[in-house]
Amino acid sequence: MSDDISKIENKLDTIELNLLKQIADIEKTPMGAYNIRENGAGIARNTTANIDIVTKADKPGIDIIIKPNTKGESVHIPVILTQSGFNDVVYNDFYIGENADVVIVAGCGIHNNSCETSQHDGIHTFHLAKGAKVKYIEKHYGEGTGTGSKVLNPQTIVHLEEGSFLEMETVQIKGVTSTVRETKADLKDNTNLVITERIMTANNQTAKTIFDVDLNGKNSSVHVASRSIARDNSIQEFVSNVHGNNQCFGHVECDAIIMDKAKVISTPQIVANHIDSSLVHEAAIGKIAGEQLIKLMSLGLTEKEAEEQIISGFLK
Repeated sequence: MSDDISKIENKLDTIELNLLKQIADIEKTPMGAYNIRENGAGIARNTTANIDIVTKADKPGIDIIIKPNTKGESVHIPVILTQSGFNDVVYNDFYIGENADVVIVAGCGIHNNSCETSQHDGIHTFHLAKGAKVKYIEKHYGEGTGTGSKVLNPQTIVHLEEGSFLEMETVQIKGVTSTVRETKADLKDNTNLVITERIMTANNQTAKTIFDVDLNGKNSSVHVASRSIARDNSIQEFVSNVHGNNQCFGHVECDAIIMDKAKVISTPQIVANHIDSSLVHEAAIGKIAGEQLIKLMSLGLTEKEAEEQIISGFLK
């Protein structure tokens, strides 16, 4: 199934195009496979010879099916909410064939100018077959002049078969009133899961991240790196649970900069259930160092400019 490029772009307004740019770097119709969803309905879809996208029959969502040995292809599945007060739930399942190597770009953007709550809950389940490799990018963004909340609750479930690899890059750009971000994963032999998370909260926003990882396979490994900025009166909570159930390696690190009257809670937990499991956790929370500000201000930046530069570099 394929939509004509000009027709897709012509039926999207400035708000919709900006949301897609923010969450998926889409400024025109993407190449390759894609499924664009707005306010609970698909508005554009394209498949390829190696990537199929099928609408679920029993619940809202899609199945993305990638053939074995597919290399160098990408899938874009962004979701945007522009209808104020809309509550959207979607279930997406990814079936990645043996030895495939692909990039998947997701994310959700909400535009809300009302006093009502707009919410998107996305449940994504990954099934990686033997030897498959995936880079998964997910961005969240909220905007609008209304007082209504912009709520995003992503849930990611990961099943890694022998020799597979998943790299997850998740970013909360700004403007999200409330979020609970949950990731659950089980890893078999010789698998690797790498998760990089970046979160910015401000005003009275709240953000909670939960990681639950079971290292079941021999020589399985996970690396979780969370970086966040909490400003104003916002509250962040980071919770991780890594279980080493075999000869394995796990590393969890949480670094947060706290500003103003914000609050940050970090609870990293590691459980070794096997004598050959090697697990490490690190957590650091603090304010911007005074010497960093002084150094940048000595180069001609104002205190605010120096602060913003430090924050930008920290979240990269």
